[in-house]
Amino acid sequence: MEARATAKYLDISPRKIRLVAHAVRGRPVQQALAMLQFMPQKGARYLRKLIQSAVANAENNYAMDVNSLYIATILVNQGPTQRRYRPRAHGRVSPIRKRSSHVTAIVAEKEAR
Repeated sequence: MEARATAKYLDISPRKIRLVAHAVRGRPVQQALAMLQFMPQKGARYLRKLIQSAVANAENNYAMDVNSLYIATILVNQGPTQRRYRPRAHGRVSPIRKRSSHVTAIVAEKEAR
């Protein structure tokens, strides 16, 4: 059984949040939350909140044991990009792309062996 949580339109580029997601993918939830708490990246705050939401969904909606959960999957997809322009020399402009992300976290219970 698995539970999921989704965060859409995060104001961080997918490339930056994927670096943090790769560090915690496949780890037990308690260990992943401890790692994310002390990471300096902006994406660590977003992922920590998202994983806590997925754990709450697992506990409240599916009656899973919180201590046996691990991060099965973290999907990071590209959201819409805002396009802005910055004035440059000689009357020219250069584009600024403000990228956003859609992130989905799926937690699952470890099977007893």
